[in-house]
Amino acid sequence: MNLCIFPLLFRAALLLMLLSAAGCASTPRPPANDTALTFAVVRHGEKSSDDAEDPNLSPDGRVRAAELARLLADAPVVAVYATEYRRTQQTAEPTAAAHGLAVLRYFSKGPADEAAAQWRQRYTVGTVLIVGHSNTVPELVAALCGCEVPAMDESEYDRLSTIRFDATSKPALEIRRYGAAGR
Repeated sequence: MNLCIFPLLFRAALLLMLLSAAGCASTPRPPANDTALTFAVVRHGEKSSDDAEDPNLSPDGRVRAAELARLLADAPVVAVYATEYRRTQQTAEPTAAAHGLAVLRYFSKGPADEAAAQWRQRYTVGTVLIVGHSNTVPELVAALCGCEVPAMDESEYDRLSTIRFDATSKPALEIRRYGAAGR
């Protein structure tokens, strides 16, 4: 009788081990509402006239950068990108600091579609802030959303383009203003 129980116990233990291993191998997907990806794309704040090649932000530009950080304070910011220029770095720094992140650099003259494809591949959830220039922001936004975007005037500093991807990866573009206009 004792010999008859052994094969049953062995099979039960083997089945339990196989089920445990199968449970470890599968990774559950997060709920759909946790999978939102948002890109917030802005032009740098107002620049000073201290350096023709690489100016700093003006006092108004620093105020706008702080306003941007306040606007994104409750967003789940996972990355902050800015070009190699001081004015974009200085616009990005308050938001990055508020979220405990470093400002990552991207090359301002690089192909927008390549940068957008890399960001879309690298990030699947959270908010990514991208700070660019009047001649690069529209192209970056268009590459991220796959849509037409109006050109940006050299005097325009208050445009915030937000591209949200839903659970099916369909983008939705919203363009709005932030901070004081025409500083």
